Amino acid sequence: QVQLVESGGGLVQAGWSLRLSCAASGSFSSIYVMRWYRQAPGKRRELVAAIFSGETSNYADSVKGRFTISRDNAKNTVYLQMSSLKHEDTAVYYCNADARLTSSRYGFNYWGQGTQVTVSS
Repeated sequence: QVQLVESGGGLVQAGWSLRLSCAASGSFSSIYVMRWYRQAPGKRRELVAAIFSGETSNYADSVKGRFTISRDNAKNTVYLQMSSLKHEDTAVYYCNADARLTSSRYGFNYWGQGTQVTVSS
């Protein structure tokens, strides 16, 4: 199995920056893509950003120009640098990954437990 642990969430003022981290551990041989989702109370979980094994990335329109996703393969960690934060960014942010286990040729999807980001207005 693969474990994903998010960190870096907290309470910040609008306009400030915050960096989230997600560290992967377990018996995996490769991670094809890592994603950040977010979910605000009463709203549907939405994809924020994704980064692939080739280091290409994409973003939701609502965060383009403000958020940057990156990964450190040596540390098996993905980051989400969030700048110019808005109150609307308040949500629980979840790490998600497609990974191949060492015991299988197939890929599986995994979720982290989430980290709370609160942006005061």
